[in-house]
Amino acid sequence: MTISTLDWIIIIFFLVLFAGIGVYVSKQAGKDSKAFFLSGRNMPWWLLGVSMVATTFAADTPNFVAGVIREDGVFGNWIWWSFLLTGMLTVFFYAKLWRKSGITTDLEFYELRYSGKSAAFLRGFRAIYLGVFFNIVIMANVCLAAIKIGHVMFGFTTFQTLFIASIVTVIYSTLGGLKGVLLTDFVQFIIAMVGSIWATVHIVNMPEIGGISKLLSTPEVASKTTMLPDFSNPELLIPLLIIPLAVQWWSVWYPGAEPGGGGYIAQRMLAAKDEKHATWAVLFFNFAHYALRPWPWIIIGLASIIIFPNLDSLQAAFPNLEASFVKNDLSYPAMLTFLPAGLLGIVITSLIAAFMSTISTHLNWGSSYVVNDFYARFIRKEASDKEQVLVGRISTVVMMILAALLATVLEEARDAFNLMLQIGAGTGLLFILRWFWSRINPYSEIAAMVISFGIALFFFINGKMDVPMIELAGHWQLVFGVVATTLGWIIVTLLTKPTDENTLNSFNSLIFGNESKFKGFGMKILGFFCGVIGVYCTLFAIGNFIYGKTLLAFGLVAVTVLCGLVIIKSFKANR
Repeated sequence: MTISTLDWIIIIFFLVLFAGIGVYVSKQAGKDSKAFFLSGRNMPWWLLGVSMVATTFAADTPNFVAGVIREDGVFGNWIWWSFLLTGMLTVFFYAKLWRKSGITTDLEFYELRYSGKSAAFLRGFRAIYLGVFFNIVIMANVCLAAIKIGHVMFGFTTFQTLFIASIVTVIYSTLGGLKGVLLTDFVQFIIAMVGSIWATVHIVNMPEIGGISKLLSTPEVASKTTMLPDFSNPELLIPLLIIPLAVQWWSVWYPGAEPGGGGYIAQRMLAAKDEKHATWAVLFFNFAHYALRPWPWIIIGLASIIIFPNLDSLQAAFPNLEASFVKNDLSYPAMLTFLPAGLLGIVITSLIAAFMSTISTHLNWGSSYVVNDFYARFIRKEASDKEQVLVGRISTVVMMILAALLATVLEEARDAFNLMLQIGAGTGLLFILRWFWSRINPYSEIAAMVISFGIALFFFINGKMDVPMIELAGHWQLVFGVVATTLGWIIVTLLTKPTDENTLNSFNSLIFGNESKFKGFGMKILGFFCGVIGVYCTLFAIGNFIYGKTLLAFGLVAVTVLCGLVIIKSFKANR
């Protein structure tokens, strides 16, 4: 494939722009650690919301969705659509609580909510476990997508792709801090959406596809278009709909969809101007992430079935790509090779932007853990603000290098997704209840973390064996992990002492004041259900407009509007 001069001009222009933003805000970001990691706590909801969406639009996301479409069909996306419930729980129950806490990172919560050496240990350990090791796995998965895109689009080697893709991201992440990330995220999100929609329109109208009607009527594609699995087929219904909606959303910790909020979502809420801005930011994120953004990727995934009907056709199209990288998630970048000059430059820029927005957030988020919750807490408590910013910048570079190295041993986006689900299985309910159930203590969290990781490690090793010790489908492995981990941490909770009463009283006073923890729960629950229904109705409405089912689509839009009115009423009732 040939990249035209026009394409290169577009790509280079935006790379220089992103780096320039980092340089522009570097002086302000370097003032102190709070400016570097929280941008002064004065960010508006729309900028934070867009940043959350941009972060979850990683370079691997369209690859992942296209791979799911080819393997299971549109309804296969319920494995991640189900996390909308998690997000809406954060909107109505936890966004205000996080902002009220006034902490710098969500890991500070441990010493705010718990007491003693066990709380300090938990904070320090999670800083390294999540901020470094787990974070590197996430970034490596994004880097894997960059490797595939780099080879398909440019013919780059693995090293060339990772070096070029990382250098600009590291520049503005290390210089600009969170504000640099937020501003570049805003630009990157616009580019990403324009690029993905424009690319979809062009691909659908290619002679080989023949328009949306012909695409959807092609037998191989038509069987993949339903948004709900066949309810008479338990082999599909249970793993792709029932388990995600009945078990996965509340029980599994997953980056960007943490039960009760957490990670970079919590970081954005903590950077908001106030509680109202924190709440609206998360609401916008969930609406855009689940309803507005997926359909271009879905349509391109469906179109790829016609152009590349199987893995052999993908391998034949890219004979120089290592066979281990030729999976169904390669179909998305493969389809982009059909784009004309100019549009190709915009789409490539959008994919680079998607990569950079996700990596930059994870670098800033991970380094905030390293600095605030490990270095300044345990290594050098007297560290100055300048020193903390320096450590944050050094850790940013180191984590990028480690993530790039790990990416060279991964194979497919879905494998990493499933592994991360299994590692977090069973911990979710704890994160939901710890704000309200006073019996939960540091040992509860330690038990949940150890048990879930041990089970995930066992199943991972078991799956790599020539003769597995246990033959168990992936979705039942998840259920086993949820049940075992949940029972384990509940038993530990009941057998150990609760947190010191003074610490609990101080926590409750800060977060809830003199009001009941459960004030306004009725309206919050109503708002939660309306939020879930409204977003799903928007998602299905867009799909039905594309499928030509206009009457049904307008009916779903009407339900969305009604749900929106109830949500606004819920917000007013819980000011």
